[in-house]
Amino acid sequence: MKNWFLYLIRCKHGKLYTGITTDVERRFAEHTSNDKKGAKCLRGKAPLTLVMKKKIGSRSMALQIEAKVKKLPKIKKEMFVDGKIKVREINI
Repeated sequence: MKNWFLYLIRCKHGKLYTGITTDVERRFAEHTSNDKKGAKCLRGKAPLTLVMKKKIGSRSMALQIEAKVKKLPKIKKEMFVDGKIKVREINI
């Protein structure tokens, strides 16, 4: 079983993008290359900065946590990036 990771990318105007993958470095490279493998919403938003990656475990757990993080208001996402909110606090 592969480990899944949750990651957050900051765009040039401060927007946070949330995603999951088994290979964060590969996925971040896809996002920064502006090719079709990267997320459409990140194209033209460079520079991109990988601000967080967390090992989650299973794909199903990663999907659940990703959905919850995406629903958080920006201030809570910033607290999550800063380590003031833990994954277990989001996944309640």
